[in-house]
Amino acid sequence: MLIMISITHSQLIEQPMYSFFNYLALSNLCYTSTVTPKFLTDLLKERNIISYTSCMAQLFTMHFFGGIEILILTVMAYDRYVAICRPLHYTIIMSRGRCRAMVTACCAGAFIHSFFQSLLAISLPFCDHNEMDHYFCDIYPLLTLACTNTYRIGLLVVANAGMMGLVIFVVLMWSYSFILFTIRTYPAESRGKALSTCSSHVTVVILSFVPVLFIYIRPATTYPEDKVFALFYTILAPMFNPLIYTLRNTEMKNALRKIWCHKLFFLKENHMIVIAKLA
Repeated sequence: MLIMISITHSQLIEQPMYSFFNYLALSNLCYTSTVTPKFLTDLLKERNIISYTSCMAQLFTMHFFGGIEILILTVMAYDRYVAICRPLHYTIIMSRGRCRAMVTACCAGAFIHSFFQSLLAISLPFCDHNEMDHYFCDIYPLLTLACTNTYRIGLLVVANAGMMGLVIFVVLMWSYSFILFTIRTYPAESRGKALSTCSSHVTVVILSFVPVLFIYIRPATTYPEDKVFALFYTILAPMFNPLIYTLRNTEMKNALRKIWCHKLFFLKENHMIVIAKLA
């Protein structure tokens, strides 16, 4: 929230990269809100229960906001590619209208992915067994509860979630490899700035994608380790994403310092003036 407010109330919002970063922070906030509150309250209870409707809603919202996060990361990689490899055409290619269209496309793509994933879960027949070995509702743990052969549905899940994640991950790695190949001839100062920005993006991509690929790229099976890997992409990665971008970005740190330090200074100054008047 601090980062979103800082970007919105500074000149950084005019730059496409920070505009995308703003949307990424919003998607991270919504994404963790679908899992973390329920997870924390369940830690305080002996018996954890979730209704069928809440379970389906959690499944849909988690994949929707998670899909937006992954697609926004892809758009941010494209933004860096244009900025580094085609700098003279950057303002034309990354116009305000095109950036909005990209964000809209990310939301539409995430909705289609989440809708298809939820449709597969809703079509499952459930019997008496209703105990799920997981801390949130996801498609693979739900498949273990279904009283039918789920082999074909498992393949559809791999095609929808696993292959989507794998293709996007390969595209992202290819784009950053191309960027690294391009900046090898840059001056040392420009190369260092580009490497700093890209290294932050690559770190976030690896934190987000590796656990997702481990779970969704394999056939429909569940392991006890899945809950540990799920912690990375549901809680830890969204928590570290803003920190990685903030701590490694000078412009972002300056914006935070300018917005919040100045506001605290003015609040303190106004408070002293009020006290002086009362005295």
